[in-house]
Amino acid sequence: MSYIGSKPADAVLETDDITDGIITTSKLADNSVTTAKTSYSDIPHRNIIINGDMSIAQRGTSATGLGNGDTGYHTIDRYRFAEAGSPTFEFTQSQDTDVPSGQGFATSLKMDCTTAQGSLSASDVFFIEQRTEAQNLQYLKFGTSSATSLTLSFWVKSNKTGTYICLLYNIDPTRHISQSYTINSANTWEKKTLTFTGDTTGVINNDNGLGFITRWYLGAGTDYSSGTLQTSWGSENLTDQAVGQVNLADNTANNFWITGVQLEAGTTASDFEFLPHDVNLQRCQRYYWHFWSKDEAAANGAIMGTGIYTSGTTLYIVGQYVTQMRATPSLDQTSGTDYYRTVANDKLDDFVIQTDVANKTTNKGYQLYNNTDASGTTGNSSPVRCNNTDAYVAFDAEL
Repeated sequence: MSYIGSKPADAVLETDDITDGIITTSKLADNSVTTAKTSYSDIPHRNIIINGDMSIAQRGTSATGLGNGDTGYHTIDRYRFAEAGSPTFEFTQSQDTDVPSGQGFATSLKMDCTTAQGSLSASDVFFIEQRTEAQNLQYLKFGTSSATSLTLSFWVKSNKTGTYICLLYNIDPTRHISQSYTINSANTWEKKTLTFTGDTTGVINNDNGLGFITRWYLGAGTDYSSGTLQTSWGSENLTDQAVGQVNLADNTANNFWITGVQLEAGTTASDFEFLPHDVNLQRCQRYYWHFWSKDEAAANGAIMGTGIYTSGTTLYIVGQYVTQMRATPSLDQTSGTDYYRTVANDKLDDFVIQTDVANKTTNKGYQLYNNTDASGTTGNSSPVRCNNTDAYVAFDAEL
């Protein structure tokens, strides 16, 4: 217990002590209350998960045909769909407005089975996951005797009742732990809370690389489910990762929704930490940043910067990101006839924007150029804008 100033002589302890995120208080004889200090649950940004309310979707709100070969980020920021093996199923992933009533959420992530696969092959597996930067996890003290427990809470809904598996993966020492949860009632929002012990053996490196994975299995063949569920930290063993997991792909009537995801230090789930939209967006933009959305391109001409002609056929565009990115990003774009235009000149047909990673682009700013379709006068400058509703330019520094 901590006090402001000296401890009052007549302080009466109301609760036992501070235990992994539980707030304790003390009451004085005159019924006034001293300031109490909690270990975790009153700490801003305590949620390890980014975009837990599913509100940011820079890439778009729907992606169809997810199945064999579609591992990656498709809709809601920071949530990666992954599969392995040779599955024949297909899913549509979307940002949906179906949410638990009265909890403050406006959006959820939905997986909708559109092509069924009644029986998974041994090597087939699929899941959604969030990957966390290693340097954000040092306070967990993993790899020491003081390693902190973690509590994962989320709201989930599906018509497919039964056992589902969540896994935490400590990347650097290749160790994992799994917990099961049950969807009890079909098509009913249910809140799940899972507590995982801290990993006293596996150290998380202090760098900007991948440190941690939080994963929700949706289906797993026997290569991932034929062993004994590994409910304590241990070395990677695929057969022990998803034992008991139902197959969400076995019927086209199957859907899965999730929102309100929070992973925090301690053994108790605190109320979901809602962040302002701009703060949430900026956290996502560290890993992926769109210049504009497709709607903005159609409505506003979407100026992406000012280009400078260094020769009659080479146009450079330089700028800074809205926030420092995790690492030097790759360029993500669509291109085609009349996709981009310089304001001072004619259309740049099939204008492909290239990124000058070798020379100037870093995690703080970018240098883009085109030296195949540009046509102008050396030394002149011109704004460059989008000229097609299907065009976009983005930077990708995902884990």
